[in-house]
Amino acid sequence: MKKKFVCFLVVILIFSLLLSSCKTKEEPVISKENYLLGTIVQLKVYGKNAESASNKAMDIISDIDNKMSPSKANSEISNINKNAGKSFVKVSDDTFIVIKKALEYSKLSSGYFDITIGPLVNLWGIGTDKAIVPSVNEINKKKSFINYNDIILDDKSKSVKLKKVNESIDLGGIAKGYTADKVKECLLKEGIKTAFINLGGNIVTVGNKSDNSLWSIGIQDPLKTRGEYFSVVKVSEKSIVSSGNYERFFIKDGKKYHHILDPKTGYPSENGLIATTIISDKSIDGDAISTSTYILGLEKGLKLVESLEGVEAIFVTSDKKVYITSGLKDSFNLTNKEYTYEER
Repeated sequence: MKKKFVCFLVVILIFSLLLSSCKTKEEPVISKENYLLGTIVQLKVYGKNAESASNKAMDIISDIDNKMSPSKANSEISNINKNAGKSFVKVSDDTFIVIKKALEYSKLSSGYFDITIGPLVNLWGIGTDKAIVPSVNEINKKKSFINYNDIILDDKSKSVKLKKVNESIDLGGIAKGYTADKVKECLLKEGIKTAFINLGGNIVTVGNKSDNSLWSIGIQDPLKTRGEYFSVVKVSEKSIVSSGNYERFFIKDGKKYHHILDPKTGYPSENGLIATTIISDKSIDGDAISTSTYILGLEKGLKLVESLEGVEAIFVTSDKKVYITSGLKDSFNLTNKEYTYEER
């Protein structure tokens, strides 16, 4: 949602598998691409109504971007931030739903997922040309403004207020997920039965592939260049969202600083994980859980995912060990032998 370098695909569709399996008399397919939500968004839509449906879907993405981007001066999020400590701001149903869902995950993760991370995000500037390593004093000062309990919601008027001046909301860890769900909802409403949605790595599949087989999704290798995968998962009607230290980062004095900030420490999260992938029914859930589990670490992350119905996960540690939740055993395939699959 912030101005940032485009980070390609946290999770990648293996297009060769898709193309090789398509029927020669398949329905029309429309591919669209744009820069929205601070990243590259891509749609691949099948069906007679594909052109019209994909245009409507792109309009939805643009509309949500205008509402939730903190870098747009007149967005609803910017208005909330500008009125922090002062007054309530009436927002759309979209923004209200996302903030309310974010607060649920803040409580579920004991505050490791916190959309009031805005002051820290702006301080570090990771993913922009102004990235810095702040001083301890600067970090501690910004940390004092991070507290999801300071978000006040008025359900009746659909209004939002931050308790204190200088607090700010950043929906970068959840807005793409919500948007992907809305795009899928739009496509289904338009009669689309097969589609592939990629919002900068937030993947959502609609139906099966055009030959009715499952989608084969390659999971980005966190230690290789973009487009190289270490495993494949077969899915239908699912969201696949990944978080990793390879997405956006900079290197200072030989040390790598990535964009997933731990609200408890104020620094990029360091707990032995280098990538997490969440497979779920709803992308808004996958988005928030992916960030939460990355910061929580392997043990707490696994415990959280296993407690949630219909949610599965893939975790990769810095020593190239791969852990998956129980529901993925029949659909997960480790393709890179440099990694070791570990039973739990």
